[in-house]
Amino acid sequence: MKIDRLLAITVLLLNRGRVSAKELSERFEVSSKTIYRDMDALSQAGIPVVAYQGISGGFEIMEQFMIDRYWLSIEEMGALVTAVKGINLALEDKETDALLQKVNSLLQKAQRGSMCDKREEQLIMDMNPWGQRSGIKDVMKLLRKGIEERCRVAIEYISSDGRSQHRIIEPVSLILKSSIWYVQAYCTMRKDFRVFRLSRIQHAELTQETFDPVTAPVLDHYQWDVSWSETSEVALILTFDLAARQRIADMFHPDEVKMLPDGSFQIEVMMKPDEWFYGMILSFGGLVKVESPDDVAQEVVRRAEQIMGRYRN
Repeated sequence: MKIDRLLAITVLLLNRGRVSAKELSERFEVSSKTIYRDMDALSQAGIPVVAYQGISGGFEIMEQFMIDRYWLSIEEMGALVTAVKGINLALEDKETDALLQKVNSLLQKAQRGSMCDKREEQLIMDMNPWGQRSGIKDVMKLLRKGIEERCRVAIEYISSDGRSQHRIIEPVSLILKSSIWYVQAYCTMRKDFRVFRLSRIQHAELTQETFDPVTAPVLDHYQWDVSWSETSEVALILTFDLAARQRIADMFHPDEVKMLPDGSFQIEVMMKPDEWFYGMILSFGGLVKVESPDDVAQEVVRRAEQIMGRYRN
């Protein structure tokens, strides 16, 4: 619908600034002529759209313009409330609690104005994972304070090789990936930016040293970087017993799972046989067998025998 496209264009221009007619036409799958007509319609509606010519030209909205809260539908306001609730459960601080009260107030006013019935929540977000160790939120609050006040933080961190290391970091941002919290920070020891997992921070203390913020590298969609593990990917064939079906669904795409005649499941996948992989395989106990390659299977056997050796005496 045209009205939906006009609203989407307005929001895009407010968030992105200047956008070319070509990019708008490709994004909304309409012709450039349609985009120009849309701009005329927005101008007639009182939205201050400015057009710029040249190579770096395009359309943008004057900075002083703001969208009134009533541009949001009740469903969109409800989505905002749901998202803020999830953040508030994770952070539990005064700022997010105040934000929740504000957006919730907007939703209630909109519901009263439309005379609609209050519906049950269709989507609930809770960013606190089950089984999370205690102390994570305290570390999170301290790091947030370090980010806001630009103070260095001294941490005791368990590195990938299992050693406890003392680091001085300059925190930049907190990252929630799945149900795990990380902090992106400049490490004064490594002289570079690093991403630290909060559950591996054994102790954190705010120092009196301030720092001048440096632009941090952009984490592209926060995806796993294969360079973080030096191990090369190999073609693996894994066979799981039926009892492991539930966990298989958590870890592998359905297209990677093949059911065998005896009721077991076989998975062919490219993975790196690194420390994470062996820990994952051993966590299944006797419910999994590495069919190939042989060297990976033998390494699983070696590690299993090492575990058994701890209990022989």
